Amino acid sequence: MRPSRPKTYVRDCWRLGFLIFALGHLTSCLPSARESGPQVATLFINELHYDNEGDDQNEAVEIAGTAGSDLSGWSVALYNGNGGDVYDTLFLSGSLPNELGGYGALALELPPDGLQNGNPDGLALVSPSGEVLEFLSYEGSFTAVSGPAAGLTSSDIGVSESGNTAPDSSLQLSGLPGSPWRSRPSSFGMINPGQRLVPPEQVDCSADYAIVPVHSVQGSGAETPIGGNEVVIEAVVTGAFQEADAGDGGDLGGFFVQEEASDVDANPQSSEGLFVYLPGGPDVAKGDLVRVAGIAEEFNGNTQVNARLGELSGVAICGSAELPPAQTLALPFAASAELEALENMRVVLPQTLVISEYFNFDRFGEIVVALPPEGRARLFQPTAVYLPGSTEAANLAELNRRSRILLDDGRTSQNPDPARHPNGLPFNLDNRFRGGDVVEGAEGILTYAFGDYRLQPTAAATYSAVNVRPDQPPEVGGSLKVAAFNVLNYFNGDGSGGGFPTERGADDPEELVRQTQKIVAALAALDADVVGLVELENDSGGPNSALADLTGALNESLGAEVYAYVDTGVIGNDAIKVGFIYKPAAVTLEGDFAVLDTPAFVDPFASGRGKNRPALAVTFQSAAGATFTVVVNHFKSKGSECGSGDDDREQGNCNGTRTAAARELLNWLQSDPTGSGDPDVLIIGDLNAYAQEDPIRALEEAGYTDLLERTSGEPVYSYVFSGQFSYLDYALASASLLPQVTGAAPWRVNADEPDILDYDTTFKADAQDALFEPNPYRASDHDPVVVGLELK
Repeated sequence: MRPSRPKTYVRDCWRLGFLIFALGHLTSCLPSARESGPQVATLFINELHYDNEGDDQNEAVEIAGTAGSDLSGWSVALYNGNGGDVYDTLFLSGSLPNELGGYGALALELPPDGLQNGNPDGLALVSPSGEVLEFLSYEGSFTAVSGPAAGLTSSDIGVSESGNTAPDSSLQLSGLPGSPWRSRPSSFGMINPGQRLVPPEQVDCSADYAIVPVHSVQGSGAETPIGGNEVVIEAVVTGAFQEADAGDGGDLGGFFVQEEASDVDANPQSSEGLFVYLPGGPDVAKGDLVRVAGIAEEFNGNTQVNARLGELSGVAICGSAELPPAQTLALPFAASAELEALENMRVVLPQTLVISEYFNFDRFGEIVVALPPEGRARLFQPTAVYLPGSTEAANLAELNRRSRILLDDGRTSQNPDPARHPNGLPFNLDNRFRGGDVVEGAEGILTYAFGDYRLQPTAAATYSAVNVRPDQPPEVGGSLKVAAFNVLNYFNGDGSGGGFPTERGADDPEELVRQTQKIVAALAALDADVVGLVELENDSGGPNSALADLTGALNESLGAEVYAYVDTGVIGNDAIKVGFIYKPAAVTLEGDFAVLDTPAFVDPFASGRGKNRPALAVTFQSAAGATFTVVVNHFKSKGSECGSGDDDREQGNCNGTRTAAARELLNWLQSDPTGSGDPDVLIIGDLNAYAQEDPIRALEEAGYTDLLERTSGEPVYSYVFSGQFSYLDYALASASLLPQVTGAAPWRVNADEPDILDYDTTFKADAQDALFEPNPYRASDHDPVVVGLELK
């Protein structure tokens, strides 16, 4: 499964925002660009290289500024973002040399692992008087709790070295403080090659410049053919995203322009739009006719003019003009070249599109919309409906790729408040959306970043809530109900003796209360007689365990001792385990539970920490005297690699490990591990495989029936990943049990709900925390699966 809440998000420069000096101390060093143009601070951080491999020998921080600056008393405090404390301080001495036009640099070399990374971490430049001139972070922002920057929130430079293992590379400022940070060959102890440290000449409307057409900057390929060249363009502003409270409500640090309709060229492959990067530049608005001077370049795969760089740079408003017409973009698009030809242009999506992915909605304001194939309500995982390796699966994967596009929110801030609903209004409890709801007529600027084409909105879309929340679990019939529920890392912090923060799940008691309330609300509404739980803390059991706490909270909400739990203690060696709760009034335990934790099951391909979590089998007897065995499972996820011969291109990482688990499970069940003497077996849990993949087919070929597939007329889902729906949560009946099954279905309270509504408070603003409700919706990222039985 996908991590519920990555503690570190690594994003590229544009998304996280460029280096913005937000601290009040900087006003004395950096006048506003709106007033007098950019100038150089006395001292600033110009370059750094932090450890990304574990054995780097090139750790360093570089300070730059005015030549001759006395460094006595200056320091750089190194911060660990996990806790916000100072872990080291670098003291400066001497003075800066004169290397380039009155400026110089000094390198502070460090031993390997001298700079921490990944929590996020950061560094503060501190003056002799103790003022913090800069508080920069990498791998995300954080608030310092100690040291000179205590109480200050860092400005994230927006660049990660995690994908760059070259020992001779570093992160460098491109120009003046406030310009982009980029990964380039190290140049410690000297001003960066090409770095401009004096204010450029500003473009104006009266001078006689050689105007370069926008389509000439774009070219007809994926990249600008004149990258690195200085250009002057004249075009119409189509989207203003300089500041969150102005223009189109974004803060991308710039604006979009498009060639006037009369100047469009005849080449359909060359886009007529560009992004202009100019944070802190003059206010512009849609319809302004502007001249822009700067450097043509590619940034994160998007063509732009950097109006902060070049001998001649900036923007001048020269009048107004009619907006170019929006281009129609229909899904599925033919190929990526079709989107590239519209890069940075006004577009409208005319079709009725389904909201298909919202994993990054709370953190980055992103929503994926899609056009499902005819006859289907969603984009489904190809191997959920077709055999791996088949032409049909390959064709569906390709069609899915061309049938989706991302709706962004025009902002670089993380967890922006308020979150933006596709209808243009703030997202709140009275203005929600669910997966499967639809939007029509979305309009904005088509751009590219972080591996996706995306629409930066300039107008509200028409939204329709067509996927109504189910207020009750599905009707499955029968006199007994069995459910499977992945509870998304339920840890109470006590059973393991470790307290908070726990290894997974809730970070503190407040989060645990919220998490418990949602899970309890879901379990109480399910009202199942037996529930197999997945992703419980693998503690030693007993009255302080996570499972005991959850059962107690459930009984308290019901006002009586309705449920009991099967106390297994630690099973296996993973951080999480599976477990059972049940209603003693409806069923009783027959004999002891059984655990499948053989090496071939837990870790068939390698030694060390287990991959498949041990399976847990319990035989129950109904009040009428009928017995049946339920086995709850949690197979290895697709998330991490298992190695060659195990990982599969279509079926995901560790397909071999999951398939081996399925076969070992079958052999174990054939041996009657609980000694029930009854062939009625129900396999439930998170098998981390889609319906047509090898592990599921292995179980079906042995005579087990996938009940979700059997009881539905169309593909079923209980989980969404990468905008594609399917299910990982199963109920498979043995041949003898199958005639006693009266129904099976997922209860769609989680997969269709955006996780901005979940219990987690990490990263969220107060207004987002306040969206929490103690109800079943978004109690987890998996929907519970319910099975009805009429035992004979």
